Amino acid sequence: MPLRQPIVVVMGHVDHGKTSLLDAIRSTNIAKKEAGAITQHIGASEVPIQDIRQACSQIALPKNMQFSIPGLLFIDTPGHESFTHLRQRGGSIADIAILVVDITQGFQPQTDESIRILKEYRTPFVLAANKIDLISGWRAQAGTESCSILSSIASQRPEVQARLDELIYMIAAKLSEFGISSERFDRISDFTKQVAIIPISAKTGEGMPELLLTIAGLSQKFLEKDLRAQVGGPGKGTILEVKEEKGLGTTIDVILYDGTLRKNDGIIFGTLEGAAKAKVRGILKPKLKPTGEGDRYEYVDEVSAAAGVKIYAPGLESALAGSPLMVEDGSDKTDELGEISALVKGILAESEKNGVILKADTLGSLEALRKLLASNGIEVKKAGIGKVTKKDVVDASVVKASAPLCGVVLSFSVPAAPEAEEEAAKSGVKIFSSNVIYSLCEDYLAWVAEEKKKSLQKASEKLPSPAKILAVAGCIFRASKPAIFGVEVLLGRLKKGSRLMKPDGEIIGEIREMQKEGKGISEAKKGERLAISVEGAVCGKSFSEGDVLYSYITAKEGAELLEAAKDSMPEDERQALSEILAITDRKMI
Repeated sequence: MPLRQPIVVVMGHVDHGKTSLLDAIRSTNIAKKEAGAITQHIGASEVPIQDIRQACSQIALPKNMQFSIPGLLFIDTPGHESFTHLRQRGGSIADIAILVVDITQGFQPQTDESIRILKEYRTPFVLAANKIDLISGWRAQAGTESCSILSSIASQRPEVQARLDELIYMIAAKLSEFGISSERFDRISDFTKQVAIIPISAKTGEGMPELLLTIAGLSQKFLEKDLRAQVGGPGKGTILEVKEEKGLGTTIDVILYDGTLRKNDGIIFGTLEGAAKAKVRGILKPKLKPTGEGDRYEYVDEVSAAAGVKIYAPGLESALAGSPLMVEDGSDKTDELGEISALVKGILAESEKNGVILKADTLGSLEALRKLLASNGIEVKKAGIGKVTKKDVVDASVVKASAPLCGVVLSFSVPAAPEAEEEAAKSGVKIFSSNVIYSLCEDYLAWVAEEKKKSLQKASEKLPSPAKILAVAGCIFRASKPAIFGVEVLLGRLKKGSRLMKPDGEIIGEIREMQKEGKGISEAKKGERLAISVEGAVCGKSFSEGDVLYSYITAKEGAELLEAAKDSMPEDERQALSEILAITDRKMI
């Protein structure tokens, strides 16, 4: 059984060079095939094995190495979003990944996210430490489009080589925080135990031979079982994108990862309503040398895995990006239909509980988001594909009425329609948007924490504050109705409206007014002296000069104060609260 092309996905943080790397990979084509046009039209680039051989011709191949794969299929949609596009039952169809890191900037949020996704799907990867040409003092090798990184390193000054090693080991240290052992690729003795770090420059081409060789070598050595494709069997793939094409109507860009797809085949795919069928009218592959806008594709009667193709057929309007696709083989496909329907309905399922409204660009992204939200205890009320609509915001506002912290819309890689934004502004519904799955979740959780803090702070303003005061001797200005006397705040913060109690817990009255230096105030802090009027208190009966008094706080109010203040409560207020709760026979919570 022949080996198919490994499917390679490129991941990493924005601006770290994913697109430049893909451009550099396509330029390894010795015939200058202008393969860059492929990116815009099909979502995948094939690099034949003869081109990889040619690109690696200037470096020494490992002893007895023979290429057994027909080439490499690179997914052109850069970033982690392509990974979640590429779903099949049980995981992602990507065989191996290249994680791109700007060597001068190190790990960034999308780098962390990419590693989490790779670990979750157990996908092997190599790390391309890009932009070595930006290292201070680096002298790029001239005269070659794609040159060996080892010969380039050898030509650098010692201090530049030392700086390169320093940056590589900083990356290795970050990988170790994720439990991943790594090393520079030429220093690895066992590739099953360490991730290879390959210094490259997508701009100058340095390191591209070693990167391609490492990907090809690892794929055919460790992924041979996965790469043995059932070429004669019915095709299996995933829908990368649903597009309108002039003259064709609705088409789907598909990555075929197993079997063969033929013209006139019946295909099964996912829609919002479940599984659907269509009959293939045409299969298009991008031309390597397009002569113009109308000459981008060639029509083929069949194609075998692994490949990126465009399919047109009647009834594709409702197809979902990220959905699995399978070819009918003439047998009963009831199980497959049911399985795809169950998968789609499971991801799009509505909950009877209050939860967030979730929108994403593809089925795979939506599934990844639901998993992440569930792991953080976040319920999803409704989930859908496509831009945020007015109805999504209205649905969120309904949730907001009974669960304010759940009445939001989380939007991943899709825009909000203008009418949705207008409705959000009117109803006060917050729309969270991000192109980073983990950032979207973290932004929402941070907002929830901040809203809870605001709510508690607002509630705490209505609560009495803990205070311990002294009725100053010789400062009784009125005995009763109300009693007016001078006090000093010994601990905490005294607030207008607080009830006062004696050390035995007896309540003597409520503070009506507070004055300091002839001016009315609403609160006083430790060390301040002021006059207070207390309704219900009688000097000489309820209390006496020189007595210590406390603000009255119940155990429930004390717990609310502690929750609202957490670590921000001043120590003297915490001490006052402790004494107050001890008086009411309660312990600190």
